[in-house]
Amino acid sequence: MRAVIAEDNALLREGLSRILTDDGIEVVAAVDDAPSLARALDDPEVDLAVVDVRMPPTHTNEGLLAAIEARTVRSGFPILVLSQHVEPLYARELLASGEGSVGYLLKDRVMDLPSFIAAVHQVAEGGTVLDPEVVAAMLRRAGHGPLTDRLTAREREVLALMAEGRSNAAIAARLFVSEKAVGKHTSSIFTKLDLPQAPDDNRRVRAVLVWLDNA
Repeated sequence: MRAVIAEDNALLREGLSRILTDDGIEVVAAVDDAPSLARALDDPEVDLAVVDVRMPPTHTNEGLLAAIEARTVRSGFPILVLSQHVEPLYARELLASGEGSVGYLLKDRVMDLPSFIAAVHQVAEGGTVLDPEVVAAMLRRAGHGPLTDRLTAREREVLALMAEGRSNAAIAARLFVSEKAVGKHTSSIFTKLDLPQAPDDNRRVRAVLVWLDNA
């Protein structure tokens, strides 16, 4: 796997490079501003990008915008975005295409190396990962809409864990239920959110998008 890292903090950029390299991932570019990131992402051989949301020159959302632009050029290109703060709007923007291969984590998660590396691989393999604190922020807002109001309390728990990128097996372990039960809840969620099966759609991502839009 070949990766690009975009982070303006030199120590964190070096740390990310070492973490990925130690895991056998080739870091082909480690850059510190949005223009350099855009150039690095022009390489068609790059398989993954780990990107800071806020980068020079304005330190607002340059990294996020570069990530979104990369996904318009290469549909489904794996992007793991790192942020210093919980900003649910950025999660919405990143997921807006309805495709997988995206992640949004707080930078503190990098310190938990096994979990961080697992998130990198999950995104690279087409999965979706949202930081638990982002999910918690959504839940604290306690917003509901006509679709998510259809869900039971247990189904909302399953959907919140789904938003974190957890598999059915991981959700089952977290909720102390069987994986078969989680599968039934998941199917019910898809039905209640009007998400019929389709060959080109990632229903888990689309379900999370509905949930985010109603939070």
